[in-house]
Amino acid sequence: MIRFLFTALLLCLSSAAVAEAEFLVSKETAASGYPFSDAVRVGNMMYLSGQLGVDENFKLVEGGIEPETHAMFANIKKVLNENGATLEDVVKCTVMLDDIGEWPAFNTIYVTYFPGNKPARSAFGADGLALGAAVEMECWAAVSD
Repeated sequence: MIRFLFTALLLCLSSAAVAEAEFLVSKETAASGYPFSDAVRVGNMMYLSGQLGVDENFKLVEGGIEPETHAMFANIKKVLNENGATLEDVVKCTVMLDDIGEWPAFNTIYVTYFPGNKPARSAFGADGLALGAAVEMECWAAVSD
């Protein structure tokens, strides 16, 4: 009986968490027609969709890993700022590189955006990213209510 009650409680809590999810979509993303939210907030966690180094028209910036990484961070900062957060709130990043050989160039730029505490991070080589991008990164941020 206790096991049944515990299971029922867990189901109720997980249903409540889903009901509290806030899907954050900017006007630009909505107008683009892409099938994703910029971020989803559940409680004090914000989960950002993977960001590319694109301009305001969702066109990949030219020049490879370095300009793409800077543009990608600008897009991440925009999503965070529009939703009450900053890079200082980021606790986890997942990095996808089209060419893992670009890892050192990416890291050189990455550390300039996180000069203090570094988020937990995973990275891997990916065989083809959206729009032919060199890099994509998703982030998790811990935000206050």
